Amino acid sequence: MTIYLKIFRGTAGDQYWEEFIVESGKGLNIIAALMEIQKNPVNSKGEKTIPVAWESGCLEEVCGACSMLINGIPRQACTALIDEIVQETKKETITVAPLTKFPLIRDLVVDRSIMFESLKRVKAWVEIDGYNDKGPGPKLSPKQQEVMYRLSRCMTCGCCSESCPQVNERSSFIGPAPIAQVRLFSIHPTGKKEHPTRTRELQKEGGVASCGNAQNCVRVCPKKVPLTDSIAVAGRDTTIQAINDLFKS
Repeated sequence: MTIYLKIFRGTAGDQYWEEFIVESGKGLNIIAALMEIQKNPVNSKGEKTIPVAWESGCLEEVCGACSMLINGIPRQACTALIDEIVQETKKETITVAPLTKFPLIRDLVVDRSIMFESLKRVKAWVEIDGYNDKGPGPKLSPKQQEVMYRLSRCMTCGCCSESCPQVNERSSFIGPAPIAQVRLFSIHPTGKKEHPTRTRELQKEGGVASCGNAQNCVRVCPKKVPLTDSIAVAGRDTTIQAINDLFKS
């Protein structure tokens, strides 16, 4: 099957569309198609061009590095199978573009550092590493374990932020993923020690109150992380924390 890969290329302020012809076999994904183009970077006009830049790591939807817009939808390129896309759209042309909510580096490569800075802002980690053996810790119920597992699947890919209308250049909203990680580490028996600190951070500008409840994030999340549920929990927790702080002051 011959498909046409139309890629939005270039750097900030100098972007352009360039089309490539790729011979696709069954099971070929977008990353494999980009690799074929890299071997022989000649566009559909027969012109020699520079290889396309993109990021990838695990190639099994775990690292989150290959996030991009495929036919306008934020998703992972490693699990975007070309034959399935063509069958769904009934078109042999597939558009590929970089995420728009993060600084563009070049071609399909963006800088997602702001997501990692947001994780640092809300202290999305367990403060004590348990280096000294103090015996068995508190037990977690099966329900808590299930919730934590689903939350732990987040790979900071950026798809949720890309789909969120509240994440834009006029807003300081940290996005859905860091809020979900607050829930994860506050359920943890040791991590919950920092729960008040995290919820106070979510009360600040750009925190949970900035969510517009569009619910786009949960629709595009490749790992089915319960993002909207976590935002609801965070809204409740920040209210309770604010009341507690008020009576303590």
